[in-house]
Amino acid sequence: MTRSLDRSQVGAQCAVSSVVERLVYTEEAVGSIPTPRTMSEISIVYEDANLLVINKPAGLIVHPKNATDNQPSVCDWVQAHYPHLRDVGEPFSASGTPLPRWGILHRLDKETSGLLLIAKNDDVFYFLKKQFRERTISKSYQALVYGQPKEPAGTISFPLGRIGLKRTTQIVGKKLIDSKESVTEYRTLKNFEKYTLLDVSPKTGRTHQIRVHLKSINCPIAGDSVYAPKGWQPPQGLNRLFLHAYKLSFVTPDGKALTVECGLPDDLQKVLSVLE
Repeated sequence: MTRSLDRSQVGAQCAVSSVVERLVYTEEAVGSIPTPRTMSEISIVYEDANLLVINKPAGLIVHPKNATDNQPSVCDWVQAHYPHLRDVGEPFSASGTPLPRWGILHRLDKETSGLLLIAKNDDVFYFLKKQFRERTISKSYQALVYGQPKEPAGTISFPLGRIGLKRTTQIVGKKLIDSKESVTEYRTLKNFEKYTLLDVSPKTGRTHQIRVHLKSINCPIAGDSVYAPKGWQPPQGLNRLFLHAYKLSFVTPDGKALTVECGLPDDLQKVLSVLE
């Protein structure tokens, strides 16, 4: 049985749109576990028998960085509520140690909030992974940046890689390794006196891609403690990176075109209200 979207079930400012019927978090969704969530700020935005999309809060890592990393993670949340997903997807390497992926198809930086896609079985995992590999899944973010881009919309295409053993990525460097093609599109949503709100769509999935690419056009993301120049003050009330993954568009295993959206969290919305 399917139901149309019930906002009380998925949280404020979240929506699901599709060309067909919709199924959301409900006791009638095969595989759902309708119990209270212990990772307090994680919410389910969409769920059916094959997959779920969650809204990750800022400050929560997706995967542990190594086998002894005890920080709370999205993996912990999946383990607590969907323990049967342990072996869905190939293991990921945490500093050389293979650990369960728990069906999680992609990642967000710890400081980034927003939508994450999780598969409930191997067939669905590899079906969706193929869409990521072929770049047919669309991911959209909202970012508040310092200054204004020279062009209101554009494409940033610079290779990214690591410098030595550092996890951060750079566009150029004497010891650049693992250099990979990286493409990011952006467009201006709103101009403020000292900042600009952008809609950003990465076409590749490199570590810190959006953050480094926006820095490369002299518009680092507000609140970025790694890539923004030291001494640049964030807007009033901003206590973290202003980057939110608000939209995912993909094709489900049964051939349905699905778009899932979740608006800015309250802390970021309040920052914009102050700027206005």
